[in-house]
Amino acid sequence: MTTLMHMCCAPCANRPIAQLRAEGTAVTGFWFNPNIHPYTEYQARKRALEEYAREIGMKLVIGGSYDLCPFITAVVGDIGGRCAYCYRVRMEQTARYAAENGFDSFTTSLLISPYQNHEAIAAAAREMGEQYGVDFLYRDFRPLFQEGQQFARDHGFYMQKYCGCVFSEEDRYMAAKRKKRAAREAAAGEVNENK
Repeated sequence: MTTLMHMCCAPCANRPIAQLRAEGTAVTGFWFNPNIHPYTEYQARKRALEEYAREIGMKLVIGGSYDLCPFITAVVGDIGGRCAYCYRVRMEQTARYAAENGFDSFTTSLLISPYQNHEAIAAAAREMGEQYGVDFLYRDFRPLFQEGQQFARDHGFYMQKYCGCVFSEEDRYMAAKRKKRAAREAAAGEVNENK
C-alpha cells in the first residue's frame, strides 16, 4: 500500500513514518504548510524535513511555497478559528495530490501532536478524502509523541517552539510573559508574607 503523508515537521513525522513502514506501507512525504511563519521558520522546518527524508531514503514532495498573504487573508476574519482553516487547507492539498498521483491513501503527521485538535484534523481529512476519492489512512499517533520528540533531540533536528502560524507564535510569547509575571507576583507575595 502507498500513502502520502502530509508532514508538518521532522520531529512530528519521524515516528509515524517508522510505524507505517513497519506495517508495510510505502510512505511518501508531502510538505504543504502555508501557515508557517515567518519565512525563516518555514525554511528551518522544511530544511530539517528534507535532510531527514534524504537520510531515510524517503521521497518528499514539496507542495506550494511560502506565501504569507493568502493565509492571513483567509484567517483574518476569524483568528480564533484559524486552526480549522489551517487543517482543512492542508488536508485538501494532500488529498488532491494523493488522488491525482495514484496513492492508495493519505494521512498526516499532525495526528501525533497532543497540542492539536485531533478530532478536527481527522474530520477535515475524512471530508477531503471523500471529496477527492482517496482513502484517509487514520492512525492515532499521539502515543508516539514523546518517543518522536526524543528521537528528534537525539538526531539534532530543528525543534520548533510553536505550531507554526504567526498567531500561535504570539500566543506562545504572551503565555510565557504571563507565566513570568505570575512567578514575580508569587515571589513578591512570599516576601510580603515573611515580613
